[in-house]
Amino acid sequence: MNAAVSLSSADAERQRGSVRANNLAVSIIIPVLNEAGLIVNRLQQLRARAPEAEIIVVDGGSSDKTAELAVPICDRLIRTTAGRARQMNEGVAAARGDVLWFLHVDVEVPPRCLDDIAACLADPTITGGFFRIRLPRSSLIYRLTDEFAHYAGLMLRMRCGDHGMFCRRSDFFAVGGFPQVPLMEDVEFFRRLRRRGRTVCSGKRIAVDPRRYEAIGPLRVTLAYGLIAALYMLRVPLPLLSRIYERLCCRGT
Repeated sequence: MNAAVSLSSADAERQRGSVRANNLAVSIIIPVLNEAGLIVNRLQQLRARAPEAEIIVVDGGSSDKTAELAVPICDRLIRTTAGRARQMNEGVAAARGDVLWFLHVDVEVPPRCLDDIAACLADPTITGGFFRIRLPRSSLIYRLTDEFAHYAGLMLRMRCGDHGMFCRRSDFFAVGGFPQVPLMEDVEFFRRLRRRGRTVCSGKRIAVDPRRYEAIGPLRVTLAYGLIAALYMLRVPLPLLSRIYERLCCRGT
């Protein structure tokens, strides 16, 4: 890694939270909706493990105290209407970083995660990357889900938002940002990013809260995600796919 560099005061203000190893400023964009029970713990952990990064929370109209709880911990809070693509795009519009990292609020990032992102983007031909996920439960179904999510993603050339996708700011705008679609906006974005250049998988993992799996059932969720991915690859219209997803994955949560 290169030695640390000094920024002018103007650059320091513009690039709050630079990854000093390669002078890349990272902005973390987190879309949220009614996450009051989780947001303080996760933002505090994120602040500890990515202290140089700019943290932007984009609230989609929470009816609880999510926004109020986030304000003292994040660098910027944006209020908008619900819709993950809209929320992430608006977060990018407010971001100052050269690198954009999109996280769900229910993930736990690994230590020294910013160094890992810097290493991934050291090659200028790489447009972005992602992390492997880990479900923090020991039962076999969770381990199978971890492996299925990774290797199915490699085979289908797709990744979802819980994989902590990151990219250069210039490449984000070059591919048009997240499309305003009813489902799979993260997958659509990732596939556009791949067409623009190389994407890489980090050597580290992010832990994903298993709350959806525990509410619905891990086997059902794993099979449902596999079905949704297969139907997407078969070009099932996204509005129909969204209704299937709601029926399979959102009841009981």
